[in-house]
Amino acid sequence: MTEASHDPIPAGDSGTGVAVPTTVVFDLGQVLVGWDQSGPLADRMSRAEWDAFAAEADFAALNVSADNGATIAEVVERASATDPRHGEIVATYYERFDRSLTGPIPGMAEIVADLGAEGVRLLGLSNWSAETVHFAPVAAPAISELEDIVVSGREKLIKPDPAIFRLLLDRFDLDPARTVFVDDLAANVEAARALGLIGIVFTGAQDLRADLERLGLLGARSGE
Repeated sequence: MTEASHDPIPAGDSGTGVAVPTTVVFDLGQVLVGWDQSGPLADRMSRAEWDAFAAEADFAALNVSADNGATIAEVVERASATDPRHGEIVATYYERFDRSLTGPIPGMAEIVADLGAEGVRLLGLSNWSAETVHFAPVAAPAISELEDIVVSGREKLIKPDPAIFRLLLDRFDLDPARTVFVDDLAANVEAARALGLIGIVFTGAQDLRADLERLGLLGARSGE
């Protein structure tokens, strides 16, 4: 994963003329729910064996193709074309996909609840296969508190393509200047900022809460 950096966030309106945001848009994986790609085959392959397979089969590219709208059957076929064993492993990965999700990211359910209690609009924007995204709220129930989620695999658009951010803004009639976007990957955050959104690189719930407080979205004692 791309190394995250933490940028200072300007304060929300307290007589400064900076409007308090109305909406927070969350990435899902590694922000609201943990993901470990080795999990589905952990009982069959060591982490070192998985890493070797992932490099050999270019699993990262296969995963991106699913996030970009390819069906699981197409991804498995692509893997099999290189090596039938690769196809078998990838098929097993998707059959057991729920085992890749490690549960809620610590502290994030509380942030979602606190934002909801403040009347903040909550949305999601995630690079995720359309065929497996339904597992996410099972592993991290706070995801069910979001009004809606733009899923790359459904839209056949993928972050950091500006088109998926424009789709988000248009679909939900969002003002970029009053919309916060939270993602663990700096490239995605930079793409959002280029379109005028308030981008936050996620490094953990504690830092995010502090950023949301500075933006005026949460009270300083919220969550105590």
